Amino acid sequence: MKTVIAEKPSVAREIATLLGAIEKKEGYLSGNGYFVTWAFGHLIELGMPEDYGICKFGKKSLPILPDPFLLTPRKEKKDNTYTADASSLKQLKIIGQLIEKSKKIIAATDAGCEGELIFRYIYQYLNCSIPFERLWISSLTQKAIKQGFENLKPGSDFDGLYKAALSRSRADWLIGINASQALTIAAGDGNYSLGRVQTPILALICRRYLESKAFSVQKYWQLQLLHTKEFIDFKSLSKNKWEDKKSAEHALKCIERNGNTAIITSVENKKLTEKPPLLFDLTGLQKEANKKLNFSAEETLNIAQGLYEKKFITYPRTASKYIPEDMWEEISTILRAMQKTGRWNQALNGVKWGYLNKSIINDLRITDHHGLLITEKMPFALSAKENALYNMIAQRILEAISQDCIKEITAVSLQILHYEFTLKGSKIIETGWRMVKGNFSDDATETLQILPELKKDNELKIKNACSLEKTSSPPMLYTEADLLSAMETATKQGKDQQEGKVLQNTGIGTPSTRAAVIEILFARNYIERQKKYLVPTQKGLQVFELVKDKKISDVSMTAEWEEELLKIEKGKADAADFQNRMEKYAVFITDELLQTSVAKTNLPDLLCPKCNKKQLIITSKIVKCPNDACSWFQFRNVCGVQLSIYDIESLVSSGKTHLIKAMQSKTGKKFDAYIKLNNKAESSFEFEKFKLKNK
Repeated sequence: MKTVIAEKPSVAREIATLLGAIEKKEGYLSGNGYFVTWAFGHLIELGMPEDYGICKFGKKSLPILPDPFLLTPRKEKKDNTYTADASSLKQLKIIGQLIEKSKKIIAATDAGCEGELIFRYIYQYLNCSIPFERLWISSLTQKAIKQGFENLKPGSDFDGLYKAALSRSRADWLIGINASQALTIAAGDGNYSLGRVQTPILALICRRYLESKAFSVQKYWQLQLLHTKEFIDFKSLSKNKWEDKKSAEHALKCIERNGNTAIITSVENKKLTEKPPLLFDLTGLQKEANKKLNFSAEETLNIAQGLYEKKFITYPRTASKYIPEDMWEEISTILRAMQKTGRWNQALNGVKWGYLNKSIINDLRITDHHGLLITEKMPFALSAKENALYNMIAQRILEAISQDCIKEITAVSLQILHYEFTLKGSKIIETGWRMVKGNFSDDATETLQILPELKKDNELKIKNACSLEKTSSPPMLYTEADLLSAMETATKQGKDQQEGKVLQNTGIGTPSTRAAVIEILFARNYIERQKKYLVPTQKGLQVFELVKDKKISDVSMTAEWEEELLKIEKGKADAADFQNRMEKYAVFITDELLQTSVAKTNLPDLLCPKCNKKQLIITSKIVKCPNDACSWFQFRNVCGVQLSIYDIESLVSSGKTHLIKAMQSKTGKKFDAYIKLNNKAESSFEFEKFKLKNK
């Protein structure tokens, strides 16, 4: 018998259907010489400090440097303690029993970094020594699965990928566990969470927010003229920017009195060729979906994963925008399938069938998987969000294989009295790839206008003139799309040229984990959304102030680690050496954070909400009024969540906290709620209204 281990039951069923393993058993399917079973994501994880006998943290217990690292079944939290998840234990036992009856194992977890780690952890935990092969596919169609089984690869081919994934997992453990506990001990107030990737990203958000907040907005004025020629209206703008309104109005009056005609001093025509975009990789899809559909990165990944499991798109967790040459025929198959549906007729009209663009073919630029494609299986019964994301992927394919868009950009300079004005216009010569969606500009602020024929020394009548009040713009706050771009390129933070090159090539995190990192910052209440922008909370700013000068917030260092992990994957660096350096860094950052001076005097002065007479006493466990006649108090730990100083300040000052997430009821159920005070200063929960409505 052969045992196939998939990552999810849904994927296992697809594989089992192809292999003829149709007999349903508890935890697996059987038949035709195969057992097909599954994990539930990460069945096995790195052990937590309590697995090493460390139940309470103190300075003497840090840093924790496991040797060896322990693997444990996935755990769940109950009554502030972690116990092994019963369903995980049960499935592990089933997998172990199937392996004992098998002569060969086939790893069929997702073909990527995380999928490889999921399988290898199970393999290692069960002390398995049976040889295994790897199923490596980019689509769950029966055709792709069949081809994958016909071309199974030796498990050893992916040792580099496993070593890189293992190194990343251990590095995250070493830094996250030690740094978080060190800062928590140093602060002596609440719980803090730091991480190898999350902390530099928090630093990016906080720095941008503080820069924007400190920006001094300056007003200035420009003059705008309206012209008409050949029945076409168009506008010009003064080169000069006046810092005071009176000067601008004086110039405007001069023009209105003496200059009703402008002279064209120069006309420059320039052809601009816009190459079609490449296919989506995951980060590119997440950015586009955030801009156009207002999806979060996590939401985009979840929807894409669902489309993949329904066999409508290829593997979404890809870092490549290209396809190999031997896949070009697949593009023709996809186009024919799209043509048959009739729903793509308008978009397909923009494709020149005899001149398809092959710029997406690049065998050297393929990573674990090729760029994101739809499959020949056309969708049905999709939700509105699924349909929107699917259409985005399909349209990108049509754009990528279309021709260049060619524009003519015209720049014109004018002279009115002694004032200079400029205007720009554009004309489409070849629509090319932009015909697919009929959109000829990516920039919503772009105001290039259609112009009549203009020549040097021509006179232009001024139909109207006005003064425009404008303001200088502060640095834009991050949207999720902007943050993904920053994570993807790891924008240079004042480092030297060589480091900048490393960051540009590597980025922070992996395409499949970037969304999770952003969600962690939300879950920790470090950031929140204000409309489409990401801004730090008071708690996030507090953490940033504590670590902003520490190495753990250094974006460039994190990106260098990613570069090292990539080298490990390619066999060009040693995993043991990398772990040794991570352990040394864990020692350094633990010592650095334990010495952090967290001034207890920073605690806010809060008047008791009940008696309004005494300043509250704030400790790590309780907030209380020192007035014996009042005796008001509030526990800091509520349903397993430690209330931060920010929470307490909000509760006492405004009568209500922010939304507190992941609290746990006595039955073990997780819930989100506000804590509020009534007119007697008694606390209770308040749940989000829209959630109650949904229920």
